[in-house]
Amino acid sequence: MSKNRHNFNDIAKGGSKKREAPFSLRLTFEERAKLEAAANGMPLGAYIKAVLFAQELPKVRRRGSAPVADHEALGRVLAALGKSRLSSNLNQLARAVNTGTLPVHPEIEDELREASAEIAKIRAELINALGLKGGAP
Repeated sequence: MSKNRHNFNDIAKGGSKKREAPFSLRLTFEERAKLEAAANGMPLGAYIKAVLFAQELPKVRRRGSAPVADHEALGRVLAALGKSRLSSNLNQLARAVNTGTLPVHPEIEDELREASAEIAKIRAELINALGLKGGAP
């Protein structure tokens, strides 16, 4: 029994190489901005190592830097959201539903349908602005 335990401990101690402790470097905001600009989207650690040790810079696969397909449409959406009291109104409706105090008469039903249609328009504009599929209602 003690032989198996001894072997296990030996294996556990030396089974894998330990990495050195990470190195930390403090930079000013300006220094970090320059470094990030020079790295051009590459992880900073990989960039610093490549430059410091004169290694070839690895190619970085990344998405496009501007995912917005239509900036004007995105501006319209953000303007509409900024003007609206949508979150406040939805919160009031949710509170009324939860407490059972929401009166349901034709005027309220019409207003809810109108609000729902406006939210659907904003959603469609946002989806179109981001170049995603399914934007048109």
